[in-house]
Amino acid sequence: MDVIRVNDPTDPRLADYTRLRDVNLRRHLEAEHGLFMAEGDKVIRRAATAGYTPRSFLLTERRAEALDDVVATTDAPLYVVSEETAERLVGFDLHRGALAAYHRKPLPSLPEVLEGARAIVVLEDLVDHTNVGAIFRSAAGLGVDAVVLAPRCADPLYRRSVKVSMGAVFTLPHTRLDDWYGGLDTLRQAGFELMALTPGRGSLPLREAMDRIEAEARVGLLLGAEGDGLSSRWLEQATTRVHIPMADRDVDSLNVTAAAAVACYELGRAR
Repeated sequence: MDVIRVNDPTDPRLADYTRLRDVNLRRHLEAEHGLFMAEGDKVIRRAATAGYTPRSFLLTERRAEALDDVVATTDAPLYVVSEETAERLVGFDLHRGALAAYHRKPLPSLPEVLEGARAIVVLEDLVDHTNVGAIFRSAAGLGVDAVVLAPRCADPLYRRSVKVSMGAVFTLPHTRLDDWYGGLDTLRQAGFELMALTPGRGSLPLREAMDRIEAEARVGLLLGAEGDGLSSRWLEQATTRVHIPMADRDVDSLNVTAAAAVACYELGRAR
């Protein structure tokens, strides 16, 4: 294990960890170098268990031995820094005191992700990384088989998504559609019934719609961005429009992460 103590936040060896809150910078840097960040002992361990290869580890002095067992199994360097150096480097107080940069894996193809899947979540243009991470956590915990993302969806392996998902993004199969306009046609051709979650008129109560489908049916749950919801194009391509009935007339819907959790539960119950 190569332990390296660093006191200068501008040290080029720490470049992977620069300004983690700068979304535009991180998108460019992580795409260019094919990396993602894992934060906290538990998430770092889950990335390792999922078979991702580390580039390096960054621990504060108080956490210097926290990941000895993980670091010892790799050739990746371990950088140890003070809390002050860490905060200046990453742009925030690193409460958990542990970060790791991991190499990304190539995304699997859509046919690979769909093979054997009977329940999937399909996300259209959700740009909030926290929402994407939360939906992955619900989907994984409630038995969904895979997630399919539209081309403009937020990156599931962005640090905030990874953290909120508690590492579910490492284990739940996912990929991106190449084509937003015609992408749902591919899912239809694969035999999926597409249920669009929307509070709009003409939609069926979610449980009623789920109870109408056969137990062995392949179901894709379509979720749109917070506020705007699903596009008219995707609503038109859905097999069925569904909603979660609200008890309070002044509340027409839940936020997308809460709605996703309820819908994933109903999808699992129907199966």
